[in-house]
Amino acid sequence: MREEYKIIELQPERLVDTAMRLKRDLYRLVQICAVRIESGYELTYSFAKEYEFLNYRLVINEDVVVTSISGVFETAFLYENEMKDLFGVNIDLINLDYKGNLYRIEKPTPYKE
Repeated sequence: MREEYKIIELQPERLVDTAMRLKRDLYRLVQICAVRIESGYELTYSFAKEYEFLNYRLVINEDVVVTSISGVFETAFLYENEMKDLFGVNIDLINLDYKGNLYRIEKPTPYKE
């Protein structure tokens, strides 16, 4: 059986509510991916349940603040710290915020440019 794979556009203000609904429906967080685009960032939050794979995509400007989902899916704190440290994504309310010190890197936010 092949898994069902969907990409769903999502506004940043709907992210936490969507994560809460998915958690309630027994989905698990698979990964969070950040990509730098000309106008800002493309963030993809991936969730799975059995053979269903959902990708929620946020396309945001650099100045947009995204609320953390680490209060819903605890392991999100690692992905969110990584996006913050490497790309400069503005993520608010991370449960365990490393404040730019997740990685020992020579140049702050090396993938922001």
